[in-house]
Amino acid sequence: MRYGQFDDEAREYVIETPHTPYPWINYLGSEQFFSLISHQSGGYSFYRDAKMRRLTRYRYNNIPADAGGRYFYVNDGGDVWTPSWLPVKADLDHFETRHGLGYTRITGERRGISVETLFFVPIGETAEIQKVTVTNTSDEAKTITLFSFVEFCLWNAQDDQTNYQRNLSIGEVEVEQDGPYGSAVFHKTEYRERRDHYAVYGVNTRADGFDTDRDTFVGAYNGLGEATVPRSGASTGSVASGWYPIGSHSVNLTLAPGESRALTYVLGYVENPDEEKWADDAHQVVNKERAHALLGRFATTEQTDAAFEKLRAHWTGLLSTYSVKSDDEKLDRMVNIWNQYQCMVTFNMSRSASFFETGIGRGMGFRDSNQDLLGFVHLIPERARERIIDIASTQFEDGSAYHQYQPLTKRGNNDIGSGFNDDPLWLIAGVAAYIKETGDVAILDEPVPFDNEPGSEVPLFEHLVRSFQFTVDNRGPHGLPLIGRADWNDCLNLNCFSTTPGESFQTTENQAGGVAESVFIAAQFVLYGAEFAELASRRGLTEVASQARKVVDEVRAAVLDHGWDGDWFLRAYDYYGNPIGTDAKPEGKIWIEPQGFAVMAGIGVDGVEPTSPAIKALDSVGEMLGTPHGLVLQYPAYTTYQIELGEVSTYPPGYKENGGIFCHNNPWVIIGETVVGRGAKAFDYYKRITPAYREDISDVHKLEPYVYAQMIAGKEASRAGEAKNSWLTGTAAWNFVAVSQYLLGVRPDYDGLVVDPQIGPDVPSFTVTRVARGATYEIHVTNSGTEGARGRLTVDGTPVEGNLVPYAAEGSVVRVEVTV
Repeated sequence: MRYGQFDDEAREYVIETPHTPYPWINYLGSEQFFSLISHQSGGYSFYRDAKMRRLTRYRYNNIPADAGGRYFYVNDGGDVWTPSWLPVKADLDHFETRHGLGYTRITGERRGISVETLFFVPIGETAEIQKVTVTNTSDEAKTITLFSFVEFCLWNAQDDQTNYQRNLSIGEVEVEQDGPYGSAVFHKTEYRERRDHYAVYGVNTRADGFDTDRDTFVGAYNGLGEATVPRSGASTGSVASGWYPIGSHSVNLTLAPGESRALTYVLGYVENPDEEKWADDAHQVVNKERAHALLGRFATTEQTDAAFEKLRAHWTGLLSTYSVKSDDEKLDRMVNIWNQYQCMVTFNMSRSASFFETGIGRGMGFRDSNQDLLGFVHLIPERARERIIDIASTQFEDGSAYHQYQPLTKRGNNDIGSGFNDDPLWLIAGVAAYIKETGDVAILDEPVPFDNEPGSEVPLFEHLVRSFQFTVDNRGPHGLPLIGRADWNDCLNLNCFSTTPGESFQTTENQAGGVAESVFIAAQFVLYGAEFAELASRRGLTEVASQARKVVDEVRAAVLDHGWDGDWFLRAYDYYGNPIGTDAKPEGKIWIEPQGFAVMAGIGVDGVEPTSPAIKALDSVGEMLGTPHGLVLQYPAYTTYQIELGEVSTYPPGYKENGGIFCHNNPWVIIGETVVGRGAKAFDYYKRITPAYREDISDVHKLEPYVYAQMIAGKEASRAGEAKNSWLTGTAAWNFVAVSQYLLGVRPDYDGLVVDPQIGPDVPSFTVTRVARGATYEIHVTNSGTEGARGRLTVDGTPVEGNLVPYAAEGSVVRVEVTV
């Protein structure tokens, strides 16, 4: 069952009913100001940090769901309704939400009045724009009152939800009815003390009324759907002092038949230098100069429309870097639009702010952000460069790193700490991907501190040395890397042994054994250790490169000698030295992570013979982990708590890391299948988890059919195929790597583009357009889909050996013909 449709030409997903199985959301903003918005106008806004600079409130885990947002109420002669359906839930004659790239357009119509609201964050602004167009679609004149509504958060979102004894006394606002560009409400809670920032909510006309006190607007014991002020038909002029500040304007509109009226509302964030905070000597009136300038930039409909067109042009430019044209419309829309768009969102958010992550409990992940770079770096390389420096600056001198850091301060998160032993190697992955894309080897000489400590700066390359050496120095009895608190799988906690309810598996003090090892980190080390050696070699560090390759070979051998179970790779060794992921155990026999990553690293490939470890491992994955909805993380799932394994065994069977389809690691197997020349199987796995191919089962999948989910319930779950945790997942970056670089087969390397498509017979021909280092490559592929076949290349009419197309001069166009 579908709840909408893709509009590929407009690059939008069109939702045709408010009654989706779960709120389907979008993200506005890609620089410093961000908003989450559902198809029913729920969600919230923040500046840079969803915890520390939250502008508006949202109520997670609430009944009813999706409570809190930016709403517009219509009072049409006593008939009160909301064009977003929520919160009033009055029946609408027409409803439509269009989620686009950085914008959302919600239209509701009832009894001859249509209200269309365009929400977007303009390029270069710290504000959400709400362009409201009210149209009289009836054949008689209409007089209505339009009420806006936002509820301000008291900045620190965690404190806002917990410290009521203080917060119910500090709310402050100022109101400006006759401002230079209309009416505005200024939220200035705590501005009188340490804050240098405030929020503004304005409309580009003189409003007929306002309210800033939530209890007055909503009414005692009412919900937002029963709000008193919209039902009364007139604002009260309430001014919040303590209690709950809001922003609301009422505008009376009289429209002739067919007439429209457009209004622009601005929800903005403003900072003032300390010496410019106040407009008066008594320090009572906020300096509104910057707010007025912001409102002035959107004072007319023409200004608003121009800003929106600039946003659309921005995305057109970004998406021109990589595109495909084939006969598979689902493949094209995911590659050309939605997968790259989600890569931008995950780059900005990491895992911190979605409808499943509150923006309070997590910062930017060290591991997460490095992986997100892989799918983002081609879009805006200079931002990727900045992110690499930010990430590396949180590393410790021994090569380990904070697991997370706060985006506002760029400082490591002490609450989570360090000790996740896969983290250091991901920095090598991110840096290598950046240099392959850009050729900017100068980044390796950039001075970068340890733990953000001034005076500790060393060249970035030295950080990579420490990352590499950390794994070398932390190996266990089998020569495999020690797991520490966890490796990529945060729920595999082999040193924790927790028996205390509510205790964190990741941050509780671990038992120090020096025994628990990770086969996954070993495979990761083989792959990214080789990248480190290559970077060292290109810097002329011949001995460093030689020694690095020697240790990589040692770990490769250790994986085959001690990490192989006969038909698949082991997952780990536990605290007692016992193998995990072995056929000898009744549960958790096989785990997905080492199978995909080992083959990606070339471990056990052996010319892709049927008896090679790579082929046997991948065949075991298909046989034991395969489902119609994707590959489960491990099988069979654990049915009892295994204290020596930790959190992984606390989930019910079939969910999350305990036998769920953790979509992040499916691309590793997809890539692995292309490595051994089995493109048809790789493409089949790709389609199982890719949302556009799951649109027809949206009633089962439940989440958005345009972006990846972190998890889909596995075959042992009671609701197999149901997704959870959409948007913020490493699946976005890794699946774009899988489809763009391995299935379609166009990937940047140090000296040129590797062109090696492996997608099977379902896509007999396609054309990839790829911009790399200023040149444009038009790559046409004629594809037999024959298993094991590799492409033969003709570059600008000349046949070439191998699969490398050297980088061309900036501005040139290179035409490549590929026959598979």
